[in-house]
Amino acid sequence: MQIAIVLYPGMTALDAIGPYEVLRWIPDSRIRFVGHEIGPVIVDSGVLTVGVTHTFDETPSPDIVLVPGGMPLAVAADATLHAWLRKVDQTTTWTTSVCSGATVLAAAGLLDGRSATTHWMAQSGLAALGAKPMRDQRVVQDGKYVTAAGVSAGIDMALWLLGEIAGKERAEAAQLLIEYDPQPPYDAGHPSKVSDAFRRKVMVEMARVGVDGADAGMLARETVAVPKLAWQQTIRRIRARWGK
Repeated sequence: MQIAIVLYPGMTALDAIGPYEVLRWIPDSRIRFVGHEIGPVIVDSGVLTVGVTHTFDETPSPDIVLVPGGMPLAVAADATLHAWLRKVDQTTTWTTSVCSGATVLAAAGLLDGRSATTHWMAQSGLAALGAKPMRDQRVVQDGKYVTAAGVSAGIDMALWLLGEIAGKERAEAAQLLIEYDPQPPYDAGHPSKVSDAFRRKVMVEMARVGVDGADAGMLARETVAVPKLAWQQTIRRIRARWGK
């Protein structure tokens, strides 16, 4: 089973890496990180990099597609990504997203009239793009489309998907192996659990420290100082393990 996790500059790392740690336990899975070009991309922090192992053109028919969230401006007008999503969606078994990745699926026209969820700050955008936002649900399934709420919800979504594909015991084994047993010291993980004033404060803080349009453009253009030979060797090892 081929699993394609989309990467792009300005994405949120955990949106992709959290589900990856679960989905790799699907029997006979072959995971690839896909994007426009093979090589590193900078995530929304502007510091951490993740790597594309295969291009969109090299990945014409994955069984599962996962689109992470992050800075929507980075992919809002990415016609190539949208066209690829529409094409592969014709044959996928599951088309999934984490956080604001749902707005990418919706922008590609894949969630028209479908129930879906996303990060709490992106719910109105999801509705504007034609989906039916399920604001209080952490994971939403509508046919083969499975969407997760903000960031950490991607792990929940991946565990559910693993259970659907490989059974409850396999999913529970993966949960045990990654010791996913959340016991947060605070209870502020959903907007319904905090005051309006606190929610507004968080939104203001995110706007202050977040990536604006100019910075998103910088991330898309930025090149990372990774020796070309070392990167090529890494890609060869990945492809040798997961298949071309």
